[in-house]
Amino acid sequence: MSAPDISASFRGDRATGVLLLLAGLSGGLGVALSAMAAHVPGGELLSSAANMLLFHAPAFLALAALAALRATGPRGVLAVATLALAVGLALFAGDLTSRVMLGDRLFPMAAPTGGSLMILGWAGILLAGAVRLVRRA
Repeated sequence: MSAPDISASFRGDRATGVLLLLAGLSGGLGVALSAMAAHVPGGELLSSAANMLLFHAPAFLALAALAALRATGPRGVLAVATLALAVGLALFAGDLTSRVMLGDRLFPMAAPTGGSLMILGWAGILLAGAVRLVRRA
């Protein structure tokens, strides 16, 4: 007896859209919860939740990529979202690293700006997933 072929259910644009929605939600909420955890009492619990969300966001993206093997790469909103994620991550991580290694920040509001860009990037991924779902419905 062979295993059922589930690959067909992962090949559609609908699956790609759903996975992008999940990635956008997981990533955006993970970044937001991480920021909140740094500012509220009992933030350890929020931090754990944020870690789980952030750990799963790349998995959803990888699954989306597998579902859309015929895709040529990010376009439009998805390309802008990818850029926002990259720049945001560089600012956020760069600022925190600079504070530790050099004893000073990159520039005022670098980390919050980076975090905001990452949230916007994840929101763009969410938007790309929603658009893909609507266009293919």
